[in-house]
Amino acid sequence: QKHGMESVGYWVPTDGAKANNTLIYVLKHKSREAAKKSWAAFISDPEWKKVFKASRKDGPLLSKAPESVYMSATDYTPKVKEEKASDDAVFELRIYKCNKGKLKNLDARFRDHTIRIFNRFGMKSIAYWHPIEKPASEDTLIYILKHSSREAAKKSWRSFGKDQEWRKVARESQKAGRFLRARPTSIYLKATDYSAIK
Repeated sequence: QKHGMESVGYWVPTDGAKANNTLIYVLKHKSREAAKKSWAAFISDPEWKKVFKASRKDGPLLSKAPESVYMSATDYTPKVKEEKASDDAVFELRIYKCNKGKLKNLDARFRDHTIRIFNRFGMKSIAYWHPIEKPASEDTLIYILKHSSREAAKKSWRSFGKDQEWRKVARESQKAGRFLRARPTSIYLKATDYSAIK
C-alpha cells in the first residue's frame, strides 16, 4: 500500500500439492509504468528488506521465482461489492484458451449472456481479465468466480450445463466455429485471512 499497489485478493488452491505450497494473488496498479516504479520502490524499501531477511532465518520461503502475468480488466468486469465472509465460500480461477480470432466472440458471449446466466445459478463473477503481453493477449481469458461452497459450485455447474438458454446461446454463438481450442483450466481456491476479497 505504501508504494501504491492495491491488494485485490490472496488465495490458496484447495486441491493437490498446490494446496500446500502455492499462493495466488492479484495486485492492482494505476498503469504498467506505475507498477514498474512501485516494485522498484518496494524492493529497495528498508522496512521490506528487514522483514524479508527476518522471514528467511530458517531458509528461503520460495522454491522458485514467482510467476507474474500483467492483465487488463475487460469492459464487462463487474464492480465487486464487499459482503460478509463465509467459511464455506470457495473461489474458482478459470483460464480459457481460444482458437485464432475467437476471443472477441467469447467476450461478447460473456458480456451479453454468460454472466447473467451464472448469476441465475448463484455463481458470482469477481473479475475478468486478458493478459497484456502477446500472444496470450490475443487468445486468453482469465476470470474468477465465487461460490457459496464447493458443493454449491458442483450443483451450479451441473445446472448451468443443463440450462436450455445456455445451450441455445452456446450453440448459436459457435455456428462459425468453436471458441475454445482446449478444455478450460479450473482451480478452486480459498481466500486467506488477509485477503480483501473473501
